[in-house]
Amino acid sequence: MDLSTLALVFATFFFAAFLKGTAGLGFATTCLGIMAAFLDVRQAIPLVIIPSVLSNALVMIDAGGFLPILRRFKFMFLATLPGLLIGLWLLGGSSSATPRLVLGTAMFLYGGWGLWGGTLQLVQRPLLDIAVGVVTGLVNGLTGSQIMPILPYLMSLDISKDELVQAINTSFTLSSVIMLVGLNRLGMVSMEVLAISVAGLVPVFLGILVGSKVRRWLPEPTYRRMVFALIGLLGLGLILRAFL
Repeated sequence: MDLSTLALVFATFFFAAFLKGTAGLGFATTCLGIMAAFLDVRQAIPLVIIPSVLSNALVMIDAGGFLPILRRFKFMFLATLPGLLIGLWLLGGSSSATPRLVLGTAMFLYGGWGLWGGTLQLVQRPLLDIAVGVVTGLVNGLTGSQIMPILPYLMSLDISKDELVQAINTSFTLSSVIMLVGLNRLGMVSMEVLAISVAGLVPVFLGILVGSKVRRWLPEPTYRRMVFALIGLLGLGLILRAFL
């Protein structure tokens, strides 16, 4: 990989990490969407996984309250794992273009609905947590997106901004670790990939640091509008990727 491409990779890491620190989501999807313009996606995915795990961990530490969130949503987090395995198995036997198109359309419409002022209020139940966890894992394995339907579900509950960020990033971390193990077993994690990923932890750390400070200044309504806008943009990105 030449120096100009490396510079683009590290700049992408910083920008995606800044968004991650500010909104609490979007690192992997943003990285892959930008890197697809100058790298083969099969090269980009292994590069992103390790910084993704770090970005999730940093945001979790910054948000605080990990153990209470882990206890509260334990059924949802556990249910994500079998869903992810099923999704990866289904992906191995079919194209992901159609699922990406459907998911992207749903995300785009949901983001627009939230920006327009739509609200959804739900009460947490163990069975609902399990259902959301399984479907989230299934969608993640099939399309690579980690935020549906877990993010709309969490946003519909009576939880604070930091609690939402902690819960969503705990889910992201579990999924990313499983993906890292899977990619390694497929032989896609080479020494060059590891070296670039480790070097990329510096811009990721800086991006998370700056973005987290911005998040602290955002009022709750502004933060939620920003999240809805990011969901819509990520959905639009999935729609475009479905046709590429």
